[in-house]
Amino acid sequence: MSFLEYRLKSVPTGVSKIFYLNWALFLVVTAVAAIGWLMLYSIAGGDIETWAEPQMKRYAAGFVISLAVALTPIWFWRNMSLLGYGLTFVLLLIVEFFGTVGMGAQRWIDLGFMRLQPSELMKVTLVMMLAAYYDWLDDKRISRPLWVLVPVLLIIVPTVLVLMQPNLGTSVMLIIAGAAVMFAAGVSWWYFGAVALIGGAAVASVFFTRGTPWQFLHDYQYKRIDTFLDPSADPLGAGYNIIQAKIALGSGGWTGKGFMQGTQSRLNFLPEKHTDFIFTTLGEEFGFVGAFALLILYTLILVFLIWAAIQNKDRFSQLFIIGIAANFFLYIAVNLSMVMGMAPVVGVPLPFLSYGGSATLVLLLAFGLVQSAIVHRPR
Repeated sequence: MSFLEYRLKSVPTGVSKIFYLNWALFLVVTAVAAIGWLMLYSIAGGDIETWAEPQMKRYAAGFVISLAVALTPIWFWRNMSLLGYGLTFVLLLIVEFFGTVGMGAQRWIDLGFMRLQPSELMKVTLVMMLAAYYDWLDDKRISRPLWVLVPVLLIIVPTVLVLMQPNLGTSVMLIIAGAAVMFAAGVSWWYFGAVALIGGAAVASVFFTRGTPWQFLHDYQYKRIDTFLDPSADPLGAGYNIIQAKIALGSGGWTGKGFMQGTQSRLNFLPEKHTDFIFTTLGEEFGFVGAFALLILYTLILVFLIWAAIQNKDRFSQLFIIGIAANFFLYIAVNLSMVMGMAPVVGVPLPFLSYGGSATLVLLLAFGLVQSAIVHRPR
């Protein structure tokens, strides 16, 4: 029996696929989302219709999509990788010319019933494209310069478009997640060393070109770096967000002030309290215990993802799950570092907690693809 025949005969079919889903993963993800709904309800002062109810509806729709994706064979999604990447790239181009502007950035496409952020979708389709590429590529060619150039271009071109929106946080995530897939595929360490040197030079040039006509970042992005280094320099302006976030987190203590008792959020001191800074509300109301419990749930999700990658013998599935795990970790690491003053403020939501449609739906789509890889893995 050939491997392909074995592969086709050893995976579940029909309704039986339901029993092969990793329901524990879905349960933990839903638990995190439920915490987000509680926080949105609290932030709105006990009003469920403002943020909590729309977020619950989005999650329900995304969960149905996730199940449908999970029950579709993973090799079908592998074959759709190039099309998905291409369509997302076209959406990024549409954003560049016809996108909706919000908070000084042009990142969305207005669909009427929701605003779609294609850069969020690119986080998934880029990983799919890279996983499919390395699944197709012969092992002997992985580290040859010409064959390394292809994935580098696949990463850099959409990253430049996202950076032009501007969206520095998502740009960094695309680069790191893409590099994670390349590393897992077996690309030589020498390339990563060279990139590290180039990256160091690029960071230095960011500071050296400041104030010149060809400066690399926008003025507001430089201001974010200044704020990160010294928030107290402008406590009522650029440093306000970080200072208030630290006050909220610190005032929560060990067990917090209690549900719906957070003064920083209820009195509107906290900025973007329902989106990027929602973790500060959780820390204020439930303290260290609540924040640590959330981190445990996030850790469980990452463990499930890593274990799924280890168990899977299909190369595309392995690389795709690793890329999604890297993306998910980056969501958490960047957001928490930002709200705790350990990194400059960038527009990265906290997974399944922050209010927003694009990130929630795209993450559930990604987890549906992971579940498809779990269900249809060779056994």
